[in-house]
Amino acid sequence: MRLECVMIIASLLDTDLYKFTMMQVVLHHFPGAEVEYRFKCRTQGVDLRPLVDELRDEINALCTLRFRQRELEYLRSMRFIKGDFVDFLALFQLNPRLITVTALPEGEIDIAVRGPWLHTILFEIPVLAIVNEIHFRRSHPVPDYPEGRRRLVEKCALITSDASLGNLTLADYGTRRRFSRLWHEEVLLHLKAGLGPHLVGTSNVYYAMKHGMTPLGTMAHEYLQACQALGPRLRDSQTFAFEVWAREYRGDLGIALSDVYGLDAFLNDFDLYFCKLFDGARHDSGDPVQWGERLIAHYEKHRVDPRSKTLVFSDGLTVPIVISLYKRFHNRCKVAFGVGTNLTNDLGYDPLQIVIKMVRCNGQPVAKLSDTPAKNMCDDRAYLGYLRQVFGIPAQAEAV
Repeated sequence: MRLECVMIIASLLDTDLYKFTMMQVVLHHFPGAEVEYRFKCRTQGVDLRPLVDELRDEINALCTLRFRQRELEYLRSMRFIKGDFVDFLALFQLNPRLITVTALPEGEIDIAVRGPWLHTILFEIPVLAIVNEIHFRRSHPVPDYPEGRRRLVEKCALITSDASLGNLTLADYGTRRRFSRLWHEEVLLHLKAGLGPHLVGTSNVYYAMKHGMTPLGTMAHEYLQACQALGPRLRDSQTFAFEVWAREYRGDLGIALSDVYGLDAFLNDFDLYFCKLFDGARHDSGDPVQWGERLIAHYEKHRVDPRSKTLVFSDGLTVPIVISLYKRFHNRCKVAFGVGTNLTNDLGYDPLQIVIKMVRCNGQPVAKLSDTPAKNMCDDRAYLGYLRQVFGIPAQAEAV
């Protein structure tokens, strides 16, 4: 390992809460599942190949980490985290043999993660954070932190200066997209002081523990994608995923992700039973206003009071968009907002659009077909066509 490796990730808790909530489901219900993840950079014209050696060093450093006792006890204190899962984490360590980083032609890099789901699920968030931090450290060695702070002050003022936004709450969802680890922490401390009760928590478990904040999160796309291969049949994979989740958490963590197959397919499966069983749903692609209106109408159709349900918005949010959505929906349902890049990577530079998504489970292709075609990800066009046919999803321009 080169001497300049600074261990960008210093704790295995430095990740999103939903990685642990999904990992617990994997331990209890799918311990033998084998998966593959692939990296994709959606930002055109960025040459990531110079990062490869440093990225490998940082991943090797990541794979030396173990959970500390106080971190395990913090996880154990959460009522939905079970003791046997914490005991498993006490033995856990990421395996560098399960991840490869390769430079490709035309400025691209390939990051592939292959192995047991239980032992690979914690790679995604820290690896994306590492790619971001190395990229910005190289491209902007003297960051414009004063501009970043000015923007933070401006964002806080937009919320705190408007009395009509008294009940607006938002959370930090920006770990994977952050400019750097140190900037992420500064942003959280600034928001905590500047927003007060408007800031309800963070998806980052480490900073939640360190700064007495509420860790937030439920499920991500990979969970529903994996169930395409793990459920009884493909058409029932979404309902299978929701039912397994409900059995595991018995009323906790009740926000359903709505866009793995698009909103139409979600609403077809989200019947009266699920409307009552889950506390709400999360938006992560497509037009947020249309999504909110359709979800409220769906609840009303099933004679469920939307005011008792939570709509979580988390797709590419800025503070002005948050305010606009809050004003439209807050009297008609409960609303919550998870803001990522616009909080943790807004110093005036163009952020990277990078993802690591599951593409196979148990040797079978899996896919995400969201309401934003550019967010789709799968390496098997034939499977995409089959998935569309099974769920009745119209064809779109694919991003594979």
